[in-house]
Amino acid sequence: MLLRGRIIVFCEVKTRSSDAYGSPASAVTSTKQARLRKLGLRWIDAHDVRPGGLRFDVACVIGRDVNVIESAF
Repeated sequence: MLLRGRIIVFCEVKTRSSDAYGSPASAVTSTKQARLRKLGLRWIDAHDVRPGGLRFDVACVIGRDVNVIESAF
């Protein structure tokens, strides 16, 4: 979780040793996205914060390369 201004950013990090079986982002399925949204809202409620917005990013790590997809879902 990261706070940018009044926007809270949750970032899912996916790692692969290679892209032979697809990109790390492909592992963030619609089911996983729904679960992350639910968990993000639960975190906000538990910490009694009122953000100006929410954003869900995905960080894809292959070896030493890192690519962050902002507003991935």
